[in-house]
Amino acid sequence: MTSYTPTPARAAASSKAKPTKPPKLPSLTGLRFFAALMVFFFHSSLMDSPIPPNNPINPFADHGIADAYETLFSKAGYLGVSFFFVLSGFVLAWAAKPGERTTAFLRRRLMKIFPNHLVVAAVSLVLFAGAAISSVGDWLPNLLLIHTFFPQPGINLSISPPSWSLGSELLFYMLFPLLIVPIRKIAEKRLWTWSGLMILGMVGVQLITQFLIPATPKSAITPISDMQFWFGYLFPPGRVFEFVLGILLARIVASGRWPRAIGMRVSLVLTVIGYGAALLLPFQYGFVVATIIPVSALVCSVAAADVAGRETRLKGRVMQFLGEVSFGFYLVQGVTIFYLRSLLGESTYSVPAAILLILGFLAASLLGGWLLYRYVEMPAMRRWSRSRKQAPAAPTASTPLAAPATPLSASASDDDNQSQDLVLTAPRS
Repeated sequence: MTSYTPTPARAAASSKAKPTKPPKLPSLTGLRFFAALMVFFFHSSLMDSPIPPNNPINPFADHGIADAYETLFSKAGYLGVSFFFVLSGFVLAWAAKPGERTTAFLRRRLMKIFPNHLVVAAVSLVLFAGAAISSVGDWLPNLLLIHTFFPQPGINLSISPPSWSLGSELLFYMLFPLLIVPIRKIAEKRLWTWSGLMILGMVGVQLITQFLIPATPKSAITPISDMQFWFGYLFPPGRVFEFVLGILLARIVASGRWPRAIGMRVSLVLTVIGYGAALLLPFQYGFVVATIIPVSALVCSVAAADVAGRETRLKGRVMQFLGEVSFGFYLVQGVTIFYLRSLLGESTYSVPAAILLILGFLAASLLGGWLLYRYVEMPAMRRWSRSRKQAPAAPTASTPLAAPATPLSASASDDDNQSQDLVLTAPRS
């Protein structure tokens, strides 16, 4: 008979002793770098840049290799989107503190995304985006992170195209204090049912995209219309299902209901299968639907490994560093890939030269991500993420959602960040 080891949440709830801190989730921090890397390869393989005049990013002169590179990573960006949106809900729920003031929560979350966003937006405006701006309506929605509520590509992909996903993250943060209360009340035996309903909601969004949203005129950068791409991929309310699923999955793992048979290796196999399905299904079903179950399995299996204290290769110092800079690594790609590639025009290169160029973009993106993390994100979090008058909260018992007395961060460091939500956001398209 297999013995049952209580999860930290169950142990704290069943014990009258002073609750212990639940384990951190460092493997999720390491894992997010690989998701960000998939985003990088997606962006570097594009045949159509999101920056007008939409020249190719893909640097290979050999058409066969260029097509293979684009095809191989054509769904990698969409996989990254789902991963980070699910992850955001998961870690916010895992770190949630009962009774925390909404203002304190929102202050930390806004300080997590806005400083990096504004710095990258300013750089983009100086380098290339300013030339395309004709009115305040072209740039103000982007700065406020409400640009993805507009269906016009000139607005929802304005200034720095990768920033589109921050609009969804901002909506998630606004909704979280309202969502967490009823989700905590869901009976454990019904968590899987609610998770299934969230997946059905994602399917519903794409059915509406396919059959009810106008299919013309065609987008300049995708095989569907601009309106379909906006509604099925960019529109923030349609992405809330992934975020809520992440919250539900956090409860499933915390309550010990994640199947032990679905470990990290099985999850990786499922991811390969789901990715293959995304390549074969109609375009819009590759956004979320084809990979959402594998994404969920990855997040939960890696988190369960940390909870159980199992060693993973994602906990090492290098992986932790790469995970911590991954938000900035993603966000600067509008400059380090799209803009720098535009300086080369439509030039293409031999295989060795093209690989070196891609590696150069990777190095520039990692450097930019580290600079943002070291000189923008961390100083802003330390200085403004919480009120200096705010006293430490008194210890309270954990809830079944694994809400600890001390906020749980997925990062092995970043104590100043408190309830870090692994906010690295996902790709443009």
